[in-house]
Amino acid sequence: MRGVVQGVGFRPFIYRIADEEKLAGWIGNDTDGVTIEVEGAADRVDEFVRRVRADAPPLARIDSISLHELVPSGATGFLIVASEVLGRVSTGIPADAATCADCVGELLDPHDRRFGYPFLNCTNCGPRFTITRSIPYDRPQTSDGEIQDVPGLPGRV
Repeated sequence: MRGVVQGVGFRPFIYRIADEEKLAGWIGNDTDGVTIEVEGAADRVDEFVRRVRADAPPLARIDSISLHELVPSGATGFLIVASEVLGRVSTGIPADAATCADCVGELLDPHDRRFGYPFLNCTNCGPRFTITRSIPYDRPQTSDGEIQDVPGLPGRV
């Protein structure tokens, strides 16, 4: 799949649907977007594809899905695998998104453990573009709060 499918909760979304549809396989980020392999009953695979198209996370944008029939591997269970760098980057990272209604609710609820937390965000909101150092989008390739020299700017930020 190509489009804005990294940094938007896409891998957990795919995992959940594959699990609900009782499909085996895997998903991983790569420099083109995400690669997914699923195997199971044909009607479950069809339903999986329909649900992915219809129910993608709010910040996701699916530009294209390339489907290929493969020989089943006999896999059991569904995995989120390590990202793979395949060459030239052709996928995007979404722009930073304003705080969503769910997070605002948590922020303002005095009984919520996140009450008043100023950096609250989730897979549907918050920074993406400004914290990404490289693609594929993975935690190790996002800002870790470390102070860094910024080329072209005096001092440190």
